[in-house]
Amino acid sequence: MVIKVYIASSSGSTSIKKQQQDVMGFLAANKIEFEECDIAANEDNRKWMRENVPEDSRPATGNPLPPQIFNEERYCGNYEAFFDAREDNAVYAFLGLTAPPGSKEAEALAKKEQQ
Repeated sequence: MVIKVYIASSSGSTSIKKQQQDVMGFLAANKIEFEECDIAANEDNRKWMRENVPEDSRPATGNPLPPQIFNEERYCGNYEAFFDAREDNAVYAFLGLTAPPGSKEAEALAKKEQQ
């Protein structure tokens, strides 16, 4: 399984750039394999991302903005959802991955199961 992060390399928005760097930096730091899919340089990536973000996750007007995160074809969420998952130590669950032994998330799951 490959996590795909849809980004815009030529975004003029500093907040979008910061969010993209935040997501990719976290994945890299945690050795989570991911693929960068640039929607600014590749029309197919842009089209695929726009078609595959679920209706209930789209903005009221306009198109979904990067970063958008997928696990292969399965939509995981946008930056806000990623940020919330990270705050809750639930990024692996958010990404549809198994938390590695010893991670905060794996320890939190083990505690829940013991209760």
